[in-house]
Amino acid sequence: MALPHSDDISDQLVRNPQGGMPRLLEIMRRLRDPKTGCPWDIEQTFSSIAPYTLEEAHEVGDAIERQAWDELPGELGDLLFQVVFHAQMARDAGMFGFDDVVKAIADKMVARHPHVFGDESRDKTPEQQTVDWEKIKAAERGAARVLDGVALGLPALTRAVKLQKRAARVGFDWPSTDEVVAKIVEEAGELVEARAELTQDEVTEEFGDLLFVMANLARHLQVDPEAALRAANTKFTRRFGRIEDWLRDAGKAPADSDLAEMDALWNRAKAEEKALKQG
Repeated sequence: MALPHSDDISDQLVRNPQGGMPRLLEIMRRLRDPKTGCPWDIEQTFSSIAPYTLEEAHEVGDAIERQAWDELPGELGDLLFQVVFHAQMARDAGMFGFDDVVKAIADKMVARHPHVFGDESRDKTPEQQTVDWEKIKAAERGAARVLDGVALGLPALTRAVKLQKRAARVGFDWPSTDEVVAKIVEEAGELVEARAELTQDEVTEEFGDLLFVMANLARHLQVDPEAALRAANTKFTRRFGRIEDWLRDAGKAPADSDLAEMDALWNRAKAEEKALKQG
């Protein structure tokens, strides 16, 4: 995609609300211009921008989870800007540009959907399409190790599930949830022992083992552990908010209460929610 470089043409494009993708690319080019750009944008690197990229992706997920559809265009725009930012830094370094990013994903989508863009039948279940997708990805990896390519930057629980799925495809998996639950009991016991007898580093290791097996149980139960934990966080926040409301009505703050009182109010909040669901 050719970009204008004349100052007049550039200004016209930057200020054109209907400028679309060329406008965004030109804005990014101008921000990174060594002579006239923004000092903050100019000094950024892939490493310094990566945390913002992850943050914007999470904010997209948050808007979807809250069904905040009016916010979603803006959040998706923030995420798109991150892609444009990385592509511009790569172009500045002579590595690749935005067109290369677009070509890479377009080529990948065509290659991974032979039932849409090729001769394969579309008469497949979504499950079979997922299996075929993984086969194509495996063929693309070639002789790479089974666990290669599972991104380090993923949330830890999500990455644990992906690692386990990869291993399961070659037969390294428990046959049922019974074995997984037994392993959870074992790891929990080791954690209790570690707490009393081992160093803090060893306690951390044992806790990590327990979380890893919990992620495995989620996979066997076909539960997304990240989504489940987010829901639990939301529930905790909502119920604790009710505790604060009731204490405030009594002229108190949580710091003025005690565990027994707050636990009783917690149970009241649970009962309230149960009644609302049944009603």
